Amino acid sequence: MTMMAAQGLVIERVAPGSIAAELGMEPGDRLVAVNGLPVEDILDYRFLTCEEELTLTLIKANGEEWLYDVEKDYDDDLGVDFAGGGLEPIRRCQNRCLFCFVDQMPRGLRPTLYIKDDDYRLSFTQGNFITLTNLRERDLERIIRLRLSPLYISVHTTSPALREKMLGHPRAGKIMEQLHRLARGGIEMHTQVVLCPGINDGVELERTVRDLVNLWPAVRSVAIVPVGLTRYREGLFPLRPFTREEAARVVEQVQTWQDHCLERCAHAVVFAGDEFYLLAERKVPPALRYDDFPQTENGVGLVRLFLDEWEKISRSLPRALPSPRRVTVATGVLAEGVLAPVAARLNEINNLAVELAVIPNRLFGPQVTVAGLVSGKDIVAALQCRNPGQTLILPAVMLRRPEQVFLDGMTVPELSSRLDRPVIVVDGPAELVEACLEREGSCPCQSR
Repeated sequence: MTMMAAQGLVIERVAPGSIAAELGMEPGDRLVAVNGLPVEDILDYRFLTCEEELTLTLIKANGEEWLYDVEKDYDDDLGVDFAGGGLEPIRRCQNRCLFCFVDQMPRGLRPTLYIKDDDYRLSFTQGNFITLTNLRERDLERIIRLRLSPLYISVHTTSPALREKMLGHPRAGKIMEQLHRLARGGIEMHTQVVLCPGINDGVELERTVRDLVNLWPAVRSVAIVPVGLTRYREGLFPLRPFTREEAARVVEQVQTWQDHCLERCAHAVVFAGDEFYLLAERKVPPALRYDDFPQTENGVGLVRLFLDEWEKISRSLPRALPSPRRVTVATGVLAEGVLAPVAARLNEINNLAVELAVIPNRLFGPQVTVAGLVSGKDIVAALQCRNPGQTLILPAVMLRRPEQVFLDGMTVPELSSRLDRPVIVVDGPAELVEACLEREGSCPCQSR
């Protein structure tokens, strides 16, 4: 036993009956090496512990170094959880983006919303978008060596000078060099462009899409989403939202690119965010133009998935309910056009009354229209003077899972208490219908 400097991963939990428990590992022990190789984070741990014969180097709480020899099957887990998920400290963003949403947020929201992460490990493990501006040479080598694929990358523009301006970082202009390096290393990438009118649209967008599509199949998708602007932009770079006409032009550009990509590589590759179609009042494309829906978390293709599921479910709706039932379905401004026909069809069911409540965004301002940024206080303000029926139904996108908490920290039970009504959280048309019909055991996320 010797003494070592503190490093590695701190064990937070040891599963009963696991290999680690049999060896006598304890919470507070620090795993610093596997087979003599240092453990920097959970990625090293997963990579190094795949072997069947292991020598683990741990530092106990008293500072002593212990060695554990382990023989296990290839796919056996040691049975330990690490503090911070084995990814602390998180790499923070070094950029000063012209359009950063965090810079536009008011005080008093959930503390985690103010954290600006730009960590390639979170991109691999959780699908977070990163800019690559804080990557060092050893980081690129490690990504390729560990095959951390796919990665989700915020490109915004492939023009070096413009990207440096938009991200406010001197290394931002190296993006194409980095993307080529990752492509040669066998890393698949999903990319996004946050489009700002008059900044990176038009000719600049044409260049960006061309550069990214030329990296197919390493670049698997290119999502084009509109910049989000709140009412808290005092002192920030002047930006404006898209007009209906501008959104329509983006939709037309994307259709042209998709036609080209479908002919060239049998994949659509380039996608417009759902907001563009709703703002332009255009029909969203059929499912075949979304490939395998690679960027739904980025608001790309959710409307199509909703509409396709609704079409199937609407065919088997009952003609009547056994007793009268009145519910309110809440949503953001942007989704009104999608949900209004759904509510109208449900209202054809005898004894069922469905009211669609469109919630204005008082927290961020009227330019923010997506349901995912509606706060609990927004809902209270909109409904406290109205009768939301027997039950209020909310889309799951309004809440952080699994805690079921709104952006402003309000919980579902708190909202239910404020409105004195049961609140049911649904995810998709199937759960929406079940909640409206109040079928037994159909809605797991609710407060009564």
